[in-house]
Amino acid sequence: MVYSCNFIGIAIFAKKLNMSKKEFRPEKRIGKSKAYKAEERQKASDQRNRHFDADKRREDRRGAAENKKGYSKFVKRSTNTSFSKAKEGTIPDDKMRINKFLAQGGTCSRREAEKFVTAGAVTINGKVVTDLSYKVSPSDLVKFNGETIRGEKKKYILLNKPKDFITTTSDDRGRKTVMQLVESACTERVYPVGRLDRNTTGLLLFTNDGDLAKKLVHPKHGVRKIYHVTLDKKLAKHHLNAIANGITLDDGPAPVDSVSYIDGSSHDQVGIELHIGRNRIVRRIFESLGYEVVHLDRVVFGNLTKKDVKRGSWKHLDKKELDLLRML
Repeated sequence: MVYSCNFIGIAIFAKKLNMSKKEFRPEKRIGKSKAYKAEERQKASDQRNRHFDADKRREDRRGAAENKKGYSKFVKRSTNTSFSKAKEGTIPDDKMRINKFLAQGGTCSRREAEKFVTAGAVTINGKVVTDLSYKVSPSDLVKFNGETIRGEKKKYILLNKPKDFITTTSDDRGRKTVMQLVESACTERVYPVGRLDRNTTGLLLFTNDGDLAKKLVHPKHGVRKIYHVTLDKKLAKHHLNAIANGITLDDGPAPVDSVSYIDGSSHDQVGIELHIGRNRIVRRIFESLGYEVVHLDRVVFGNLTKKDVKRGSWKHLDKKELDLLRML
């Protein structure tokens, strides 16, 4: 009797087990590693598509530069730097590579300096030096094309240029140059980054940092410039749309990033943003449509604005402005 009861109990348990197996339909599961890889691939694809969009790319760079996103949660750890300090009794190495020395002296960029050195245009202590690995010491006398070059501290000066000044370091016809406006800004030799026409006003940067200057004027870096344009007559709506869509000049297409009427002003006042820097490009765009530019004022250059800089005056860039400029 006991055996029969046990047998019946086992049979009932087995029947329930078989029923539960039939009712159980396990869904296909994705391993954590596969799901993670798929998510990472999707993120990479989204980031790549965003990078190909020029507007979104500029937005990401500007946001990263201004807000420093993603860095605030990290705490900089104190590190032991004693190994990098000069030991007592030793002489610190103040020497500098020759191409870097020329770039810091405001002569040219580092890459251009390499070409000048190999061409024999640089002398050190009276001897021609063509070795790019040569390091300049503080006591060396360096000359480029017969002119003495000094390893100067880098300077960055922003000028709000007035009318009737030409953008050049000197003029044999005796005309006023922009260098006369910043001659008291520093003792180092600085040069204008890019140029503004004689009758164009607004922001003009001066520096002796050859590498940064070359970067800012190179088309591939796309440094934005915004101009306030005053025309001799009201700009027609279809001409505004034509400029926005991009017109073609004698030297090729002239794409702009944006163009619009200025709020609160008549339609002869226009704002235009672009990255290209060809000669007289803004004036030629409007002249091709039958308009004359009465006044042209550059109000934005990269991340720099005319805030606190009156017409004809200048200022030294602060650290924040310089950091943002380097990240463009």
